[in-house]
Amino acid sequence: MEAARESMAALVDAGLYDCAQTLGCFLVSSSPASSEAGMSLKVESLVLHGDALHGEREFRRALSAYKQAMQYSKSIPRQATSNTRSSVTATGRSPSPNSSSLAALNENEVKFKIALCYSALHEHREALQEMEGIPSKARTLKMNLMLGKLYRISRNNRAAAVCYKECLRQCPYVFEAITALAEMGLSSKEFSLIFSQAPNRGGKAPGDSLDAQRWWNRYVEAQCCIASHDYKGGGLDIYLDLMQRFPNNVHILLEIAKVEAIIGRNDEAIMNFEKARLIDPNIMTYMDEYAILLKSKSDYTKLNKLVHDMLHIDPARPESCLALAALWERKDERKALTYAEKSLRVDDRHITGYIMKGNLHLLLNRPDLAVTDFRGAQELRADLRSYQALSKCKDALFTAREAMKVMHQSAKALKLVGDVHAISSSGREKARKFYESAIRLEPGFLGAALALADLHVAEGRNKDAVLLLERYLRQWADDSLHIKLAQVFAATNMLSDALSHYQSALRINPHNEAAKKGLERLEKQMKGVDPDAPEEDEENEADDVDGDQDDAELLGVRT
Repeated sequence: MEAARESMAALVDAGLYDCAQTLGCFLVSSSPASSEAGMSLKVESLVLHGDALHGEREFRRALSAYKQAMQYSKSIPRQATSNTRSSVTATGRSPSPNSSSLAALNENEVKFKIALCYSALHEHREALQEMEGIPSKARTLKMNLMLGKLYRISRNNRAAAVCYKECLRQCPYVFEAITALAEMGLSSKEFSLIFSQAPNRGGKAPGDSLDAQRWWNRYVEAQCCIASHDYKGGGLDIYLDLMQRFPNNVHILLEIAKVEAIIGRNDEAIMNFEKARLIDPNIMTYMDEYAILLKSKSDYTKLNKLVHDMLHIDPARPESCLALAALWERKDERKALTYAEKSLRVDDRHITGYIMKGNLHLLLNRPDLAVTDFRGAQELRADLRSYQALSKCKDALFTAREAMKVMHQSAKALKLVGDVHAISSSGREKARKFYESAIRLEPGFLGAALALADLHVAEGRNKDAVLLLERYLRQWADDSLHIKLAQVFAATNMLSDALSHYQSALRINPHNEAAKKGLERLEKQMKGVDPDAPEEDEENEADDVDGDQDDAELLGVRT
């Protein structure tokens, strides 16, 4: 069966896992196990079979094959096993679930494959136990990265940091390790020290190495700024500098867009997401964030097109599930929730999934479940969005103050505290001070200006609200400012002024649902009709889309 075994190795190397695993059934059942040579062949066949099953995503079966290989390997006399291992090591090949090397003769590699299977099954504790059985000196780059992830999942950040640092010593461009260490508080200076310890691969000239270190240091600095919640003055500005050095860099463009979304620059974020899609139409990273922004702008035409594209690229990605959740939210909140839950089944560490799920639970009047969701997001990354989400639930003031302590130079955190105080009439004066502090810290923060305008209106200071909003409109042509002014004017019976501002808002954003609804109410007021009176045929109107409608119909796809 040696020829068949070689063929199976070739099939695994070629990625033809279905054929390989079928052939593996013959090899595993026919390999003799009465001699040392036969036992070694049995072990090799089991590992190849495991590789094929792993490639087919049959992780339980792969796990069983690898464990059987380990058991058979232990029954082979040590001298025979050692000799075979030496010959395999001499080939210089490093086995993996997608490689046909004689992994059965390298216990550390088989343990790594077992850990990969456990991890794919979300059995992280078992995966960690398997990885800890590999001696530190025997760990390869991919092993250290895997172990770092598992330690972080188990909240052992100190051990995770050791593994991630070792990754960067082996190769300074492991960006996942950079992000993780920045989030764990490693400083830029500590990163530079690690970079100096990394090997100079390929004997590059000192000048080339120096240039690489310059932009690498800037990238690391940006990651450290974002991890410490210095979004605008630090992380965003550095990313913009890096774009000058690397124009059309999709990764940097997406990072800029994500930061802009976090700090409330939604229009700029949308523009940069669109730029990234023009450069690489098949990009999936952060596209769920883009979908949520389009939903917030009520731009369902673009959202529909985005979801259609994402389902065509990869319907199994968590980003696709969340884009579908964003699309379904206005039609069927429960169906949207099923997509949010599906995204977390695909990736239980996808932060946007927890936030989307929490918001949907709030819409469904389940704040108890929403708190659990938002806490899940915060445990993964305590950034501004997770604090904002939690502040919608119970213990809002405590959460807002906690956010301010963590992000003491953040205008968003100041507004968060103001929002909580503004809920009660007795806290409005405190809310005003927090909003004004947020505006002083970040004059272009429209969210704080709109909140302060609402506060002025609530306390009967309509003139102050109008002056504030008009001042901002002189600098920023934003649809939300026009809508707020229209609402103030409509409330004070200045209907023609309100009409003008609603029309201006729709010229800026024709899809703005708030402007459309406000204009509809205003037109009724101008005709002398009570805008809150029910329509005569309202009860007879059919829903736009049935709750059980196929996704293809919702997306406007013809089958």
